[in-house]
Amino acid sequence: MNNCRPSIPAAKNEPVLNYAPGSSERISLQNKLRGLKQDELQIPAFIGGKAIYTGDLEEIRPPHELSHRLGVVHKCGAKEALQSIEASLEARRDWANMDFIDRAAIFLKAAELLAGPWRDVLNASTMLGQSKNAYQAEIDAACELIDFIRFNVEYASKIYEEQPYSGPGVWNRLEYRPLEGFVFAVTPFNFTAIGGNLPTAPALMGNAVVWKPASASVYSAYFTYKLLEEAGLPPGVINMVPGSGPVIGDPVLASKHFAGLHFTGSTGTFQHMWRTIGANIANYDTYPRIVGETGGKDFIVAHASAAPDVVATAIVRGAFEYQGQKCSAASRVYLPKSRWAETRDILMSQLSEVKMGSVEDFSNFVNAVIDKKAYASITGYIAHAQNAADAEIIAGGNYSDTEGYFIEPTVIVTTDPTFRTMCEEIFGPVVTIYVYEDSDFEDTLELVDKTSPYALTGAVFAQDRQVIVQASAALRNAAGNFYINDKPTGAVVGQQPFGGARASGTNDKAGAPQNLMRWVSVRTIKETFNPPSHFGYPFNQPD
Repeated sequence: MNNCRPSIPAAKNEPVLNYAPGSSERISLQNKLRGLKQDELQIPAFIGGKAIYTGDLEEIRPPHELSHRLGVVHKCGAKEALQSIEASLEARRDWANMDFIDRAAIFLKAAELLAGPWRDVLNASTMLGQSKNAYQAEIDAACELIDFIRFNVEYASKIYEEQPYSGPGVWNRLEYRPLEGFVFAVTPFNFTAIGGNLPTAPALMGNAVVWKPASASVYSAYFTYKLLEEAGLPPGVINMVPGSGPVIGDPVLASKHFAGLHFTGSTGTFQHMWRTIGANIANYDTYPRIVGETGGKDFIVAHASAAPDVVATAIVRGAFEYQGQKCSAASRVYLPKSRWAETRDILMSQLSEVKMGSVEDFSNFVNAVIDKKAYASITGYIAHAQNAADAEIIAGGNYSDTEGYFIEPTVIVTTDPTFRTMCEEIFGPVVTIYVYEDSDFEDTLELVDKTSPYALTGAVFAQDRQVIVQASAALRNAAGNFYINDKPTGAVVGQQPFGGARASGTNDKAGAPQNLMRWVSVRTIKETFNPPSHFGYPFNQPD
């Protein structure tokens, strides 16, 4: 009988390795990259702990090296989607009844394995499958996923400890039950850590999960699943079903046992799923929890008191790391006229040093965008700017898909603050700058707030503290993650809980207790030790 209540190991952020030339981690990662490229994988679905090979194949090729095949994935259909629901429901009872200490141990073991022997595997598979350079892979596939797991375990423990006051003769307590049914986790291509967190956060709280990874990240998703398997996750707790969104999603959302959606992806897809859930609401056993993070049109606004070199650096890193394919990537910039020339010169100088190419050449800062569809969409925005009378491309603007989906870091300057690339989410290495009159700073803040329907991330740069106070107040609802004198990307689990509102999502803050609370249904229990034996009260006794 397990009657101990051990303390949870204190969560700490995983140190980021730097992969400098000659370092042991660089050599080890390079060896793993070569090893993975030599093996072609057959990636199945995993349903009830069993590998399912459907025969409906899709090739996996690095976005930066289209001539190389990493393997194939076996895509699922409605049949496999229904099987995954059955498997999750079958696993749910034993998993929900497992002591939290044992559930936590599984995930803490996964984090420890990822920090050690699995680090190169997740990093290399992310680099190859999603065209992410070594440093971006390290902070994502290794460190952020480790942090998600460790901090979620600590947060879950504290949630369970949160209990109500008990009066005399009464014992009150809260039971944090998993949801009644299964959770559907739909994960994006751009972060391996999100691909791991969206299914594991509900699972940690006792839920069973159907997980549909993005087709463009299924290569790293396969290794994420195998990591969890090695850590001891029981069969059926998380079922991985690769395939088309509608083909998997339609039968899943039609199931009466559907209890929750954990989603990161496009606004259109999220809104479609929400409408579908609403249309099916009378068919469900319980009202489903809907948690989603969709995207952003993230901003940098600089005041005349800001340092031009700091602002220029924030633009390069914030807009072009991972080819601008971060939900938080800087996409629109507002610069004061008095600082424009100096900021532009520093920006152009830094961009002249940026190299683009394969992830296997560690000197490349920029790599390929994820796939043909993204390439076509992003280059369409560039072509629009090239043909516009009120916009000028001052850096980049070139692209080629001969060897991979390569697009140069592109900087557009416009005289129209409502220019198309200032308003629409591009999700690529394109940033647009609007230069405002210094005296119009207050009006510019209002413009920033009203230009986009999104409210994910944003940054203000200023040395004048009163300006920072002014901007923070004016942009209070414009960004769920707000940065002062820093780029609007790079939220760290345990330090900056991540999420936005408006069209950017439900703002349930991944990597925080608020998110985990969405995956439990609380039961209040009152136990009276000496209950009354007669209905009467003192007030209704005769004088």
